[in-house]
Amino acid sequence: MLWWDEVLGIDLAGSPRRRSGYAYWNKGKLYVGVLYEDRDIIELAKGFSHVFIDAPLSIPAGRNSLDEIGPHFRECDLLLRRLGFKFFPVTLGPMRMLTERGMRLAGELKAMGIKSFETLPGALYDTFGIKRKDRAEILNFYKGLGLEMEDRKYSQDELDAVACWLSGVCYLMGKAQEFSGKDGTIVVGGRECFAKRF
Repeated sequence: MLWWDEVLGIDLAGSPRRRSGYAYWNKGKLYVGVLYEDRDIIELAKGFSHVFIDAPLSIPAGRNSLDEIGPHFRECDLLLRRLGFKFFPVTLGPMRMLTERGMRLAGELKAMGIKSFETLPGALYDTFGIKRKDRAEILNFYKGLGLEMEDRKYSQDELDAVACWLSGVCYLMGKAQEFSGKDGTIVVGGRECFAKRF
């Protein structure tokens, strides 16, 4: 099995009522789509050893829950911020729901023997000077890497899931940026990873 066959990328929504994007590689082709329910995400994840999720998977040290008063940033968040990457803190409004869902899914995956990692598509786009919401530019970047993708319109959720998948591939190749602290790690694909074409 190749590195990229072992990875599932998930752009997780805060609610099952909203679309969560997914991306994975199989037999020379990248499969991209959307799911809604936790059970469907878990079912898809059964076929992979590593899942890279665009959602916070931990809370700041010093907090036992998101409901109590405490620090708003994790050490990994502060590392991102020092390098100029923008993000929403896990304690901010809608991020609370996303964080709770991400942590719950990560726990279920762990119980199944599947490793889950937090990633941030926006940081990957920033690394390559790509506008975070410019879907045409993002898609051109992917095609420039040699990714075989269907010729159709893609939602932002789907494109972000591909970014999650790419960061996962970079991680397994040992060429990802890792922002780590005592209360979490965020994995982002690095420049040297993309000398490899798919």
